[in-house]
Amino acid sequence: MSDSNNKFDPEKISIVEFKIVKGQVDVPEDFEIANVEAHHIDNSLQLGFNLEEKLVKADFTIDIKTKSKGQNTQEARGSFHLVFIYHVENLEELAKLDANNLIELNYTLANALSSVTYSTSRGILLTRLQGTALQNFILPIINPNKLLHNKKNE
Repeated sequence: MSDSNNKFDPEKISIVEFKIVKGQVDVPEDFEIANVEAHHIDNSLQLGFNLEEKLVKADFTIDIKTKSKGQNTQEARGSFHLVFIYHVENLEELAKLDANNLIELNYTLANALSSVTYSTSRGILLTRLQGTALQNFILPIINPNKLLHNKKNE
C-alpha cells in the first residue's frame, strides 16, 4: 500500500451539497409497463476539484431506455443529472497537481467517491422512478472503478 493510501480516511469525507440538475421521464401515451423486458443504461461520472476549499464535485448522469417485447411502439426514457459536492478534510494529501496542471488523485479516494455517488444515486432513482414507466428499474451494482473510466460525454 502506498503512503498516500495510508492517508485516506473515509470519515474525513462528507457530502455538503446535493442537487438534482435534471430529472426527466418521457413515456409514450400508449406505453405498457408489462411489455418491458429490460432496460438499457448509459451513465457517466465526472469529478471536478477545488483544492483550496477541499471540495470535490461529482457529476453523475444517467440515461435509461426500456427494452420492450415489441408491443410498445416507442420506448420510455429517463434522463437524470445528479450533482454531489464532497468536502475532504485532507484533500491536499490525496489530490495534487502534476507538472501538466492535472490532478493526480489517490486511487482509494477516487474509488470511495465513485462508490458513494453511485450507490446514493441508486436510492434516489428508486424513489424518483416510483409510479412511472421506469418503476421497475434498479441501477445495477457495478465495480465503481469501471465508472471512473466511463466517459460518456467525451
